[in-house]
Amino acid sequence: EVQLVESGGGLVQAGGSLRLSCAASGFAFDDYAIGWFRQAPGKEREGVSCVNSKAGLPPYLTYYTDSLKGRFTISRDNAKRTVYLQMNGLKPEDTAVYFCAADDHCSNFNNRPFRFWGQGTQVTVSS
Repeated sequence: EVQLVESGGGLVQAGGSLRLSCAASGFAFDDYAIGWFRQAPGKEREGVSCVNSKAGLPPYLTYYTDSLKGRFTISRDNAKRTVYLQMNGLKPEDTAVYFCAADDHCSNFNNRPFRFWGQGTQVTVSS
């Protein structure tokens, strides 16, 4: 059974940091790109970041939504089958449910659905 389990969300003050984790099981982790997405109340889901698989060109290349570059960092630990999203300088507008998802590649990640999804973790940033 394919599973993606997010953790690390919570309540943080503006300017603070959080690190989200996405633990994967039930599929060949190294062969999949992993993306982070978020959905705020009343808004559409948006892509946050994505990291290529080992087969990506180039392998493990990272992508970010332009508006989040410099504050968010994605990384993957293949031995632990886990992808992380380090979020710094958090703002109230970053409040959302954050999801991780897996697919064959990261291309156009913020404009298409991914194959496998986690249940999400809530991030709330207070002003």
